[in-house]
Amino acid sequence: MNRLLLPVFTLLAALSTLGAAPARPNLVFIMADDQGPWAFHAGGDQRAHTPNMDRLAREGARFPSAFSPTPVCSPARASLLTSRYGSELGIVDWINPAVDQGLGLSAEVPTWPRLLQKAGYTTGLVGKWHVGDLDEQHPTKRGYDTFYGFRGGGTPPKDPVLEKDGVSAKREGFIVELIADEAIAWLQRQNAGRPFALSVHFREPHAAYLPVRDEDWAWFKDTDPAVPEPDIAGLDTARVKKTTREYFASVAALDRNLGRILDALDRLKLTANTLVIYTSDHGYNLGHHGLLFKGNAQWMLTKEAMPPGTRNIPTGQRPNLFDTSLKVPMVIRWPGVVRPGTVNPHTLSHLDWLPTFAALGGATIPAGTVLRGRDLGPLLRGEAQNWNDDFYAEYSMRHGAQTHLRCLRTTEWKLIRDFNNPDRDELYHLAADPDEKNNLIADPRPEVRRVIADLGARILARMTELKDPALPR
Repeated sequence: MNRLLLPVFTLLAALSTLGAAPARPNLVFIMADDQGPWAFHAGGDQRAHTPNMDRLAREGARFPSAFSPTPVCSPARASLLTSRYGSELGIVDWINPAVDQGLGLSAEVPTWPRLLQKAGYTTGLVGKWHVGDLDEQHPTKRGYDTFYGFRGGGTPPKDPVLEKDGVSAKREGFIVELIADEAIAWLQRQNAGRPFALSVHFREPHAAYLPVRDEDWAWFKDTDPAVPEPDIAGLDTARVKKTTREYFASVAALDRNLGRILDALDRLKLTANTLVIYTSDHGYNLGHHGLLFKGNAQWMLTKEAMPPGTRNIPTGQRPNLFDTSLKVPMVIRWPGVVRPGTVNPHTLSHLDWLPTFAALGGATIPAGTVLRGRDLGPLLRGEAQNWNDDFYAEYSMRHGAQTHLRCLRTTEWKLIRDFNNPDRDELYHLAADPDEKNNLIADPRPEVRRVIADLGARILARMTELKDPALPR
């Protein structure tokens, strides 16, 4: 080759390198079922045994202000797929097959798996679905190439019936192991030349928490766990401690199998170009506020201390939008993008996944698509300016109680209104009372009345924007 041409070829090669689009990252979205935001060691609870969740937190970023838009299963999962609120999708409570026949996620609403699928990603779901039981609502009709798991809301921890390749059969073993086994096998089948998006929806730590493997139970069987709010009048402390031991054993089983998936990514040399997200569908109470479960919580009190029921709220029930129900554990690892070991205080939610994944995967969002979330890319890259940390949530409970709970949360205040039970409204000054112990809804001070009026108006405006059926007429 002519020596005079060498600098030209060198320059062209350099320009080609500069202009090349970076490789689209793979995506592994790992979601627990019913894991509280507090229920891992790096999240602040020293009772937990979660070395692999902690590893992710060291290698990625933890987001302590991550939220679910609805604190129960089906609407939360529908929201994270579509960037829409459950009230917009007609899914406002967990789908109960006994009374919700045919209810599920509409094919008309775009989902992020479908968008990534159209953009050239291989997509798969391993684990729980719970946004439609019918064949026409199947995960493979909503953007996943393959599905292994269960369509409904629950299954036993051991020897479950799981669907694979359209065939349901009883599978021997612990479901947490079976889900991890299939996730690893799915990763091993991927073509290195094509990006992939794998959703791993664990069943754990959903009740029933036991049985688990002996190695997971051994961490907790002889412990005397601390109670988060021991001074609550009438708290059934013995029940809280027993349930806590069992719950954390289930979390430990999940964590151990999370580690297996992370090790598989390393072994397959996929870690460097894979965005890993670890979260839960919603939060959880285990003695917090004297409650058990999430937005549809029940009291963990002695019979004598149980508050009386009402027409819409039966005895024993405590529907809520506490932060312990709305907040989710959130750890995001993206090598070369997310700075390791950081704790980011900004607000994000499950509504943000569709715009985020579409942007990182180069997917086209159809014109006219309504999105309630935002692209998290600038936040993950440390480039976010004037990030809005306000958050709106909802829960119209239909099974066990009847509510229309709506809330507007800022970093300082949180107003919760129940449009079906106005005497249940709540106001918390989060800046001074982050654990939401002191309800100020009846406080006569003018500055408090102004906060209630302002946040109340913003709730009504949001409901109007969403065309919320619960909006007062």
